[in-house]
Amino acid sequence: MTKNKQEEFLKLYEPVHERFERFCRVRVYGNMDFRDLINETLLLAFEKMETLRSKDAFLHFLFGISIRILANSNKKKKEEGIKSEQDFIHLKDSGISPETQTDFHFLYQALSKLPIEQGESLILFEIAGFSIKEIADLHQASESAVKQRLKRGREKLAEILTFETSLKMGELNHE
Repeated sequence: MTKNKQEEFLKLYEPVHERFERFCRVRVYGNMDFRDLINETLLLAFEKMETLRSKDAFLHFLFGISIRILANSNKKKKEEGIKSEQDFIHLKDSGISPETQTDFHFLYQALSKLPIEQGESLILFEIAGFSIKEIADLHQASESAVKQRLKRGREKLAEILTFETSLKMGELNHE
């Protein structure tokens, strides 16, 4: 492990850390701890750094690795019949109100119920700020396919959130 490689890796990682962490927090909801995903991704990325074609694509590189790690983890869990649940996303105490934290919880929970491609596309576009072209490149899909995933994902997300809200309101009215 050379010091130059470490310095170069950190130089590439520091500017994208927040976006990458945000992606991992949302994407892993209910499957694993986001910090585990970050650590596993960074370890693999460091080991495979020489395969990085362009320094400008470093964040894409990280997302691609983390998506594969999650896919492998989900595949293993299905094979073993293990279901992992997480009660709540660990939000840093940054002055976020309990109501907003609850909104985040329900949003992340709803995102986790979407098909993987739709959920990832929404997270990358709406939360991580990627363009449709960047998402298409990352998913090796056409831009029209990504647009369709976003459209269907938004519709399904609205349906899930509306249904769950109506259920919660019904429970409150019966108390």
